[in-house]
Amino acid sequence: MNSIEENTDFIILPEIFTTGLSMESTKHAETMEGKSVRWIRKMAAEQNAAIMGCIIIRDDSNYYNRLIWVNPDGSNYIYDKRHLFDMYNEDKRYSDGNNGLIVNYKGWKIYPMVYYDLRFPVWSRNVNMEYDLLIYIASWPNQRSYDWNTLLRARAIENQSYVIGVNRVGTDGYGHEYNGDSCLIDPGWRKTLFHQEKKDII
Repeated sequence: MNSIEENTDFIILPEIFTTGLSMESTKHAETMEGKSVRWIRKMAAEQNAAIMGCIIIRDDSNYYNRLIWVNPDGSNYIYDKRHLFDMYNEDKRYSDGNNGLIVNYKGWKIYPMVYYDLRFPVWSRNVNMEYDLLIYIASWPNQRSYDWNTLLRARAIENQSYVIGVNRVGTDGYGHEYNGDSCLIDPGWRKTLFHQEKKDII
């Protein structure tokens, strides 16, 4: 993380950023005291910024696609992906979570979620305007990029919330390509404030 802008408050990493979206959960799993969580804590302190990302976690006998949020002071929050992608047999390799997470950070109420959660609007329903910013981190392949971009805008409009989508880039071990399409959406103006594709960052 040598190229982080000065005065950065928040760093968002994509879904299972250590390995890519792998169904080999038992092979790649770490614990909450493992090297990836220790690295996130170290970077959050060094950069004086909150860092959020997703890794494979073993917790007792269960395996989770777990989102981990770490503040600069080392305090952390977790969210276990609620909706598992059965077309990849993710539901057979991981346990699903049951609880949402809203984090208060620098005056923002932030609701982070993972990948396939995007297709379930009830899970993100902004009841009583409980949050200001909805974040999805993902490994969303190119062939469904129209769905990704459309659904992110839909979640912004229906919840009257800013939405950030952070997606991976490159090609995975299954031959699926990812072009990024990371973006920030303003619900009021129904426009994209920021959009970044793979070609912009290589």
